[in-house]
Amino acid sequence: QGQLVESGGGLVQAGQSLNLSCAAHGVFDVMGWYRQAPGEQRELVAEKSYYGRTTYGDSVQGRFTISRDIRKHTVFLQMENLKIEDTAVYFCHARQFSSTNPYWGQGTQVTVSA
Repeated sequence: QGQLVESGGGLVQAGQSLNLSCAAHGVFDVMGWYRQAPGEQRELVAEKSYYGRTTYGDSVQGRFTISRDIRKHTVFLQMENLKIEDTAVYFCHARQFSSTNPYWGQGTQVTVSA
């Protein structure tokens, strides 16, 4: 079964950038990122299918960029112009072909300070 390994979380100041990566041990259709702040629902950040279809959450559109290296089974999230409200645990997400059951990474903390 597929496994997701995240890296790249950390502490940054507002307006700065941070990059996340997630390596999958398996082939997936959709790969992407969700985030969740304490007491809040988990929300979509961005996702990209194997064939390049891309979706962004409204709150990150224009600031975050998702990309994939298909051959390396890796998805990246480039986060620019970070805001305090971007502070959350970011979870890698993946779904296999012909499946609705998601895989989740362990989560990586992104904290944006003033």
